Amino acid sequence: MPQPKFIQVHYLAGWTGALLNRDETGAAKRLPFGPAMRTRISSQSLKRRWRMADDPRSLRRLAEKHGVAGERTKLAIEQLVIRPLEDRYPEALLRPVQDAFLKRYYGAKSTDLRQRQVLLFGHPEIRYLHHAAAAILAEASDAVSAAKLSEQWLKGERANLATMIEGAQPSASLEAALFGRMVTSDVRANVDAAIHVAHAFTVHAEQPELDFFTVVDDLGDSESTNFRTAGLFDTELTTGLFYGYLVVDVALLVSNVTGCAPSDWAGDQDRRLAAEAVENLIWLIAEVSPGAKKASTAPYSRAEMVLIEAGDRQPRTLANAFRDPVPLTATSGGSLGARTAQTMHDHLRVLDALYTTGESRCHMATPEMQLDGIDKASLQELATWARDRVLTATL
Repeated sequence: MPQPKFIQVHYLAGWTGALLNRDETGAAKRLPFGPAMRTRISSQSLKRRWRMADDPRSLRRLAEKHGVAGERTKLAIEQLVIRPLEDRYPEALLRPVQDAFLKRYYGAKSTDLRQRQVLLFGHPEIRYLHHAAAAILAEASDAVSAAKLSEQWLKGERANLATMIEGAQPSASLEAALFGRMVTSDVRANVDAAIHVAHAFTVHAEQPELDFFTVVDDLGDSESTNFRTAGLFDTELTTGLFYGYLVVDVALLVSNVTGCAPSDWAGDQDRRLAAEAVENLIWLIAEVSPGAKKASTAPYSRAEMVLIEAGDRQPRTLANAFRDPVPLTATSGGSLGARTAQTMHDHLRVLDALYTTGESRCHMATPEMQLDGIDKASLQELATWARDRVLTATL
């Protein structure tokens, strides 16, 4: 059996009367695929919900537990690096140091907050920058020397965010290790995402509904100019069974988390944090819903099927199982869920026969969506299975 370099996660989840992800007009996002238009949930929306979930399996809590949380912000320098020094140094000294750091990490237009790039800084990096600023200020005698010392420090190799380790891994934060980071002012500090997330889409043609609603004035009446109907509005709601897909590049994840060279990922590395992050992610995929308009649609659902594959060959989506949309009306019996699972399983069997890549598999599913010939598990067992694949992966 191949030892996994990649872990693939496929899931099916349904939502009714919801607006999970909006486009610039406020309507549901869509995706043309095959002969039908589908409702779509963007990968950014999915990742944000998994990143920000206030959940027992929260990735943020896991990162804080290991001291590798991060902050995605435009204000890291002012609020996290310089502000803690305000009670020790005057504004005249703080300002040139702050301006130099801002220009280095947020670019030439950093003075305009609206034009700054939102950057992800790991807490180890923030501590590193804070200590560097404190050392510069301790040596500076006036604003001119503070600016000069800042420029000298920033020209050195230590200014490269990628070197800011202080014994902590991942220094750029667990979030960056999982989902990547781009720093245009310091390309060596960029982190390639170890988790690749596809846009989720409905396995059938879109099912939109335009919902008209009114705002009622509780004190209004129909006898006066103060009418009870204070406004008439509309919003789009959709219903659908969605297919979602993501890939964990185990080699890159271990490299990002431990700091080892990518070629050494299968060596004697401490993979416990990487493995626990994957375990938590499986729980979040199954249990945490995306969704706009939560107050008026309660878009809370859970995955009805999650299939995990582990193997050493290039991953491949099962989205093409639904290139021809699954009919909403059964022609040969069975529910939409059962027919969707069968369609996906049939496509998987075809790929197995063509490529014989030999992935190991495990899945959880409701009774109607279970896949014959693939090990069945509870969500707890499935998450543990994925964790163990990370811990035991070899070349």
